[in-house]
Amino acid sequence: MWKRLFQNKMAVVMIGLLVLVALTGIFAPFIAPNDPYENDILNKFAGYSRRYPLGTDQLGRCILSRMIYGIRPTLFLSLITMLGTIGLGTVMGLLAGYFRGIVEEIIMRGVDVMMSFPSQIMVFAVVALLGIDVRNVIMANVLIKWAWYARMIRTNVMKYRDRNFVLYSRCIGSGEPFILARHLLPSIASEMAVLATLDIGWAILNISTLSFLGLGVQAPTPEWGAMLNEAKNVMTTNPIQMIAPGIAIVAVVAAFNLLGDALRDALDPKEVQV
Repeated sequence: MWKRLFQNKMAVVMIGLLVLVALTGIFAPFIAPNDPYENDILNKFAGYSRRYPLGTDQLGRCILSRMIYGIRPTLFLSLITMLGTIGLGTVMGLLAGYFRGIVEEIIMRGVDVMMSFPSQIMVFAVVALLGIDVRNVIMANVLIKWAWYARMIRTNVMKYRDRNFVLYSRCIGSGEPFILARHLLPSIASEMAVLATLDIGWAILNISTLSFLGLGVQAPTPEWGAMLNEAKNVMTTNPIQMIAPGIAIVAVVAAFNLLGDALRDALDPKEVQV
């Protein structure tokens, strides 16, 4: 599997790009040329220079420094959202797919209810109910998206629950937690990895969208969606202020989608190694 993955040039390039972006965000204080919060109103809308490689915004803040610091909330909050979503969805999907009966009915009816509403409307409703805060945004995204994962994982679990290795484990007296953790979870791990990788792009877009609308990360914290919101009023006079975070969002989302495609190809059991 890993050999096939790293033989895929696109996968290697995307992994390298995403690792570089993540490391840039982690070491932002050492990489950013300026303080992203420092206002210099006399230098607002400054052009390219050695001090300000991408110029400054309407408050004279370094755009490049804010881009670098913006990796943390944009990328890392999306990863936290995805971990919470796939964690809850995996637990519910495993329980529904393995135990069936009343457990499956309760969980799947809850899934049907959650999936019957438009996801964005539900996110707005949860944020409006709990208040504008990035933690509430993460909670809203997890509460809305887990149902989709639960349904997908339940389907995969049902393919393995009656396989010989699971039946043998039951016959020798293995407990249900052991079967779920040691047999079924590893069996669906590859599908989970592909789903998570493909869907991180969705999480990035969702958090950036909510920040753009003023419901996510709040000023003056640098975040790519919030930076787009700040730049919308000056997009004709200072276009780089909007172009830079826009390109960054597109590039990172595309990188995760391309990596997910490569991972799906590497994990495909029908893939024939030449």
